[in-house]
Amino acid sequence: MKRHLISAADLTRDDAVLILDTAEEMARVADRPIKKLPTLRGRTVVNLFFEDSTRTRISFEAAAKRLSADVINFSAKGSSVSKGESLKDTALTLEAMGADAVVIRHGAAGAAYRLATSGWIDGAVVNAGDGTHEHPTQALLDAFTMRRRLVGADSGLGRDLEGRRITIVGDILHSRVARSNVHLLTTLGAQVTLVAPPTLVPIGVERWPCEVSYGLDEVLSKSDAVMMLRVQSERMNAAFFPTEREYSRRYGLDADRMAKMPEHAVVMHPGPMVRGMEITAEVADSERCTAVEQVANGVSIRMAVLYLLLGGAQPAVPAPQSPAPARTEENQ
Repeated sequence: MKRHLISAADLTRDDAVLILDTAEEMARVADRPIKKLPTLRGRTVVNLFFEDSTRTRISFEAAAKRLSADVINFSAKGSSVSKGESLKDTALTLEAMGADAVVIRHGAAGAAYRLATSGWIDGAVVNAGDGTHEHPTQALLDAFTMRRRLVGADSGLGRDLEGRRITIVGDILHSRVARSNVHLLTTLGAQVTLVAPPTLVPIGVERWPCEVSYGLDEVLSKSDAVMMLRVQSERMNAAFFPTEREYSRRYGLDADRMAKMPEHAVVMHPGPMVRGMEITAEVADSERCTAVEQVANGVSIRMAVLYLLLGGAQPAVPAPQSPAPARTEENQ
């Protein structure tokens, strides 16, 4: 593993498989009565969030605590940032407090890269989402979920997603999740197809390692996984489609469309879901939808990332100690 995790494009196939395999070890810990490891005891992880978040922040916090790290949650609202403090001064403050890793979410694309390369802090930097640029741990947990569902938890160890066909549907233009998934899934050998209205397809997408379709129905029958994206209206400054009803009619996933998918295919969503818009309640609540499973897998993936960045050469999951031999007259 490299020192930081800024972009899914920075990961090689071996890097990605190592993270997925380590996450499998971490997932087994969740089945234990005590879901905690001593691996990062004495380390400090700071969650530096300049944007609102529920799933990602809590997921990173749970991951760090399960590895026994000390966690500091920093929210821009109500902090010195709201008084005008710069990212540099915030970073210098965290460095003075001895942060070993900083998990950053920021509204500006490139903020995580700037923090990692500026020399302001010595700790590892993990990108938890920067503007409309990237969200690498989300792509990793999505790939982890796909591998478990399509290949198997145990049989998937050491394997990638070679030959799998993944369809990503919705607001590609404003989605950092889509960008990270395109990079990571192609690195893992999958074939990715983006489906969106022409107005929600980024300029220059022809240079991405994927295919683009403007119709959903024709790609469903050959998809192993269909990932639905939320329309990010908070990032839009213009009308990108006529009405929500029209968008839902052409690009929403309902039971009839799900029936066109192969029997083994799964439906994914990074959340939060807008039921009735990009996905119907019937589909969201079906056994084929992995949305809740993705949240659980996110903790395992983030445990794996923090361990690999900070854990050094220690084993991820310590082997259980054998019981002490019974006292006998001979060894008393």
